[in-house]
Amino acid sequence: MLNGKTVLLTGGTGSFGQKFTEIALKKYKPKIIRIFSRDELKQWEMRREFNDDSRLRFLLGDVRDKDRLERAIDGADIAVHAAALKQVPLCEYNPFEAVKTNILGTQNLIKVAIDYNVEKVLAISSDKAVNPVNLYGATKLCMEKLITAGNSYVGEKRKTRMSCARYGNVVGSRGSIIPLFKKQRSTGTITITDSRMTRFWTTLERGIEFVMKSIEKMHGGEIFVPKIPSMKITDLSKAIAPGCKVKFIGIRPGEKMHECLITEDEARHALEYDDFFIIEPEHPWWGTENWKNGKSLPEGFRYTSEKNDKWLTEAELQKMVESVESREMAEKL
Repeated sequence: MLNGKTVLLTGGTGSFGQKFTEIALKKYKPKIIRIFSRDELKQWEMRREFNDDSRLRFLLGDVRDKDRLERAIDGADIAVHAAALKQVPLCEYNPFEAVKTNILGTQNLIKVAIDYNVEKVLAISSDKAVNPVNLYGATKLCMEKLITAGNSYVGEKRKTRMSCARYGNVVGSRGSIIPLFKKQRSTGTITITDSRMTRFWTTLERGIEFVMKSIEKMHGGEIFVPKIPSMKITDLSKAIAPGCKVKFIGIRPGEKMHECLITEDEARHALEYDDFFIIEPEHPWWGTENWKNGKSLPEGFRYTSEKNDKWLTEAELQKMVESVESREMAEKL
């Protein structure tokens, strides 16, 4: 799937980008991976981490800059779009900037991917895009709509196909709750917004594997949703900081009690498979024969974190946390 291919990875120095690069180089034989991001320090650190691997190219640039994207994508076979402003409070305080990167940046990528006849584009989305209650989620919803509808602009002369992968919280990613809990445990008190709160939870490695499979299977227009377990925030706090007191501080603006990966309305045009769902686009160009043998979802179905049939135990959460801490320790050495 990636063998012999030139891959453009936007947001390539983030948590996702670094792990994607690691797995791609170990499990596949890509011709070139182009790491595209704004941060020269992270690029320098990543170059050292991968020992100046000859298959990597480090390109400074911003998805807001269409001209730079054109140079970066020229000759690429696959584009993985992970560049985004993700911090909810910062997006709320800097809404124009969030729109420029997450929406207009995606529009730029769609345009250059079509113009340069890139074979496949897979955009990384989030559960925050579903019934969004904050600006970050709203920009991710717009991104999904742009990517899906972007297939309408391809025409018959080009082969570009574009899809999305939408999944939940990632253990150990930058901005996750784990670093906060780890910092707070030294004080003896952990803060949680609400005792009832639940979240979908997956590892970075499983997220990357899902993205790889999505790239392989995509026809263009789908939103891929993995079946992943849920966990209670209170259970996570026990795994990270056992014995600490818990202080409940109330739900913050823009925060949900539970998360949703597929809405009732989306379920009407979605199919279920053994370990994932496909949300099919509602456009006249979509071929209903693209996905066969999928199971239609029952009326009223919603895929939400509090009604999930897969739950992480405290022991499983503890194992995940230990894995993240071991990886962080190894990176410091």
